[in-house]
Amino acid sequence: MGSISENCLGWAARDTSGVLSPYNFIRRDTGPDDVSLTITHCGICYADVAWAKNIPRNTIYPVVPGHEIVGIVREVGSNVRRFKVGDHVGVGPYVNSCKTCEHCKIREEVHCDAETTHTFNSVDEDGTITRGGYSSYIVVQEGYVFKIPDNYSLISAAPLLCAGITVYAPMMRHKMNEPGKSLGVIGLGGLGHLAVKFGKAFGLHVTVFSTSNSKKDEALNLLGADKFIISSDMQQMESSAKSLDFIIDTASGDHPFDPYMALLKPSGVLVLVGFPSEVKFNPMSLLAGSKVISGSVAGGTKDMQEMLDFCAANNIHPEVEVIPIQYVNEALERMENRDVKYRFVIDIANSLK
Repeated sequence: MGSISENCLGWAARDTSGVLSPYNFIRRDTGPDDVSLTITHCGICYADVAWAKNIPRNTIYPVVPGHEIVGIVREVGSNVRRFKVGDHVGVGPYVNSCKTCEHCKIREEVHCDAETTHTFNSVDEDGTITRGGYSSYIVVQEGYVFKIPDNYSLISAAPLLCAGITVYAPMMRHKMNEPGKSLGVIGLGGLGHLAVKFGKAFGLHVTVFSTSNSKKDEALNLLGADKFIISSDMQQMESSAKSLDFIIDTASGDHPFDPYMALLKPSGVLVLVGFPSEVKFNPMSLLAGSKVISGSVAGGTKDMQEMLDFCAANNIHPEVEVIPIQYVNEALERMENRDVKYRFVIDIANSLK
């Protein structure tokens, strides 16, 4: 079949300054199992800053970040059955996996034994380095592309593909979708604000924990939380002892864990999705009350599609600030300073020229 192969325009970081600027590169031709999509929007995730600045120490420069990708199908390979030209689609943090291990077989590809191929800064099966969504189009194997329901906005879908799935997957795994149960959310950023929205959609009683009072009004009135607690207020914390079935900890700053463990009911679960420099707690915080601490990162393709469908069906939309690509360096800096409500989305379609 004839294939669209041309220059792809992106924005890349060249060195550890992490500063992005325009960058032209070639994407592979659309293969028989591939979907090629015109990117309309891309969410900004902390991973974008991390790899742009080589914080994980494995960046291959130039790096084109972005793994909250949405757009419109422009071409499909001859074997592709699930998508057609014009479909609204999304791509998340990975674009390939082994497909044969026990995890891939149950669509938990994020745990692939051979390690998933990340959407950017990873080596693809053809030996090329993957480049992400800060670009005009992308070519991805069909199995790692998601259908975005027609009635759901592409802008809203972008942050779901990493921030959303990172909280949705563990919420489903730990059965947090039982109405009437109680959920605590630590940190109110991109992940935290979606944990609150999902919690309310699941019928949970949701308490937000924050270090600053400045987010109280939005937590309660915009996001619909039931309760807001300043985490440094020991009196408020102690009066909530043994009141929560679940806690989702999205905070990436260092914080104590014992005060939060004390808020869990017996057999309660704390899920860590943030990235503090260390996790420390007294063994009794875990032993007394048979409590659970669990980690989670992203999610499999089954959960991803379910989440997109759930958000469309329940009218759940992330709170976003839409920016042109020319503003991306300022946005990355603002995100590092937690100055965004609550996720940046780059308008690729109207600004990447």
